[in-house]
Amino acid sequence: MEELSRAKGTRDFLPEEKILRQSVENTLKKIFECYGFSPAETPILERYDVLASKYAGGEEILKETFKLKDQGDRELALRYDLTVPLARVVAMNPTLKMPFRRYQMGVVFRDGPLKAGRYREFTQCDVDVIGAASIKQDAEIINLTLDAFKAINIKARVEVNNRKILDALMETAQIPEDKRTTAILSIDKLKKLGVEVVKKELQQKGIFTEPIDNLCNWISIKGTNEQKIKELKKILINKQGLLEMEEVLSYAPDATFEITLARGLAYYTGTVFEGFAEESAITSSIAGGGRYDNMIGLFKGSGSIPAVGISFGLDTILDVLKAQQKEIKKSVTQVFVLPIKVFPEAWKVAQELREAGINTEIDMLDRSVSKNFDYANVMGIPYVVVLGPEEVKEKKIKVKEMQSGKEEVTTTKQFIKKIKE
Repeated sequence: MEELSRAKGTRDFLPEEKILRQSVENTLKKIFECYGFSPAETPILERYDVLASKYAGGEEILKETFKLKDQGDRELALRYDLTVPLARVVAMNPTLKMPFRRYQMGVVFRDGPLKAGRYREFTQCDVDVIGAASIKQDAEIINLTLDAFKAINIKARVEVNNRKILDALMETAQIPEDKRTTAILSIDKLKKLGVEVVKKELQQKGIFTEPIDNLCNWISIKGTNEQKIKELKKILINKQGLLEMEEVLSYAPDATFEITLARGLAYYTGTVFEGFAEESAITSSIAGGGRYDNMIGLFKGSGSIPAVGISFGLDTILDVLKAQQKEIKKSVTQVFVLPIKVFPEAWKVAQELREAGINTEIDMLDRSVSKNFDYANVMGIPYVVVLGPEEVKEKKIKVKEMQSGKEEVTTTKQFIKKIKE
């Protein structure tokens, strides 16, 4: 028999890791709902023509799309993000009250190259607002992102740019219109690869040296947010993107204006942003999004419909957290019940604790007392309740607090009250 293995680029999550994942998901959910977003869900399977639409993610993402056919020979695909399915939902439901504010958490799939931190199945946690054209809405999403990072204890920064600024840079540098989209993809790599590599890549795309030199000089401008905007105002012909950037930063002053930030997907039309963990070995973004005003309207065939959102990469966030945490919780159990020759009575105590909403486990293996305490210690269970003939006779329970080693004899009701305090 062949050795068992998972599909490449996928993972199993045992309780220790799943507990941490759920904890982060629940924290994000609280922040999303605090900002007035409601949950929604879409299928993992989509029609291929929806995901391959010219209004969706573009050619680059389609190269990584998992395709399949059903028994009716219909072309389907696994979703590569949660944004295109959202656009389909809004287009199919014209009676939705605007603005439509939703969040969704779910797995997405991309058949891309495998490397450290990159998977073929991964989880995105998305927040989007449909029907709000105000630049203030972009700022709210940025502030939500910063609050989310604080809540999950990650020191992070949010970098922000505007596709209109990038388009204006292309126009001012006289980059041919048919090469601007691919040039933007090259610019997005500048921080990772450096100026010389990006220049060479732009030359290979058939762009002349002078426009490349000008473009690379402009996107390399340093300084504060205000200084960068001031310098670009002297250079750019079309200043609409800069005006929008000023407004965003007036409501989200903790964001960082990053001129090279482009975001790879073709559907962005205005503000774009990415979140990065600071003081971490993980340099890839842990959240990213922006404004995409054309996609939904094109799906509906009804012109522009404003939309803005961000996607949190749960897997990368967890990599950051695991790197900074010394201990990770192994069990959700709060109380371990250890029966000594009185299993029926211990069973009743366990049920009473569960009815009070306390996560409780009882020894089913008839292990020795020492082995049960070892188990509770390894699993990080805070309390062990010991119940033997003497405790049953006195209608009491013996409780050991594992962290301090403190023991006390009490009643089940008093113990429940203590935990609930």
